[in-house]
Amino acid sequence: MPDSAEFQREDIETWNQPEDKSFDEWMESRIARFETRTYDWDALKFQADFDPKYARAQCRYMGTGGAGVEHDENVVPSEHFTFSTMILPAGSEGPSHIHIDVEEVFFMLRGSIRLIINDDSNSYETVLKERDLVSVPPGVYRELVNIGKEEALMLVMLGSKKPVIPTYPPDHPLSQLKRK
Repeated sequence: MPDSAEFQREDIETWNQPEDKSFDEWMESRIARFETRTYDWDALKFQADFDPKYARAQCRYMGTGGAGVEHDENVVPSEHFTFSTMILPAGSEGPSHIHIDVEEVFFMLRGSIRLIINDDSNSYETVLKERDLVSVPPGVYRELVNIGKEEALMLVMLGSKKPVIPTYPPDHPLSQLKRK
């Protein structure tokens, strides 16, 4: 890690003011206002098309997340992580998946979910409620189930500006699907 004497702002992509923007325009481009966000039900639609229980929506704020969305003009550029919210309708699931390259953080804003974490020989299960947080390390499977009667809303952060697309356990039916 360079010390502050070696720091060069120009070396950090998102700290470079675009030539076609004033300082005010640049700063506004770094604000993601809730009123301009939309919930993207299509980011993981291929899963819901397979089984409606996997329906959920991503609302991106910073970076495009780990769902495989390539480009979103309406997000704040990211250098080191992604930041989004996700809606899980009552009874829906985030299927078991693994991020091999990044830590994933879930922070419950509303509702409650059952979280299952597995590696090759261990399994852990817990319930996360409003204002609970979990940091799931890379290299383990995680699965989410909305156990409440209403939709759950959670904040999701991934520790990379463009994580590797997650994969599913080999015996999971989604592992055979091709992304659309």
